[in-house]
Amino acid sequence: MFIPGSQRRHADHPIDTFFLDRWSPRAMSGEEVAESELMVLFEAARWAPSSYNNQPWRILYARRGTAHWPLFLDLLVEGNKAWATNAAALLLFVSKTTLDFNGQPYPTHSYDTGAAWENLALQGWLKGYVVHGMQGFDYARAKAALDIPDDYRVEAMAAVGKPGALDVLPENLRQGESPSDRRELAGTICEGPFRL
Repeated sequence: MFIPGSQRRHADHPIDTFFLDRWSPRAMSGEEVAESELMVLFEAARWAPSSYNNQPWRILYARRGTAHWPLFLDLLVEGNKAWATNAAALLLFVSKTTLDFNGQPYPTHSYDTGAAWENLALQGWLKGYVVHGMQGFDYARAKAALDIPDDYRVEAMAAVGKPGALDVLPENLRQGESPSDRRELAGTICEGPFRL
């Protein structure tokens, strides 16, 4: 059952309910999302911060019903394919591992691409879409089949779509289709050296 963020907020550290209410459902309707609407999500990603403003992320995508859709869908593991088949678009995030201005290794390329992913996910949530990130796909096949150059790293995939009814999901996924909690703040931060 969905618990609005205002009820899940930690009183000692109040944050905007937007962060608490956002989550990653899997139930999607199978309806199309206009390409112009996808561009809004991509534009939000474009404005993410990055080291030296290098913007290492690239986002490859396939919209439902297009020639590229079967390839993107087939990259997914069966568990993700079972629900992502109802997405309006599948996205693949990759990041350039070298800096544009000097060709040197770019230590924060994944970190910076994660910022772009977060911008996209938050913009999608604001627009009322389901945006669900995934690691369950064939990374090597994605790199080869989508002609990704050697100096780019395959990072993750995401599914975007309009919200759907719970009964579109396989039975084994329905029960878990609700926002998850987070570990306590003290379990994620350390002042000074690392400690568990």
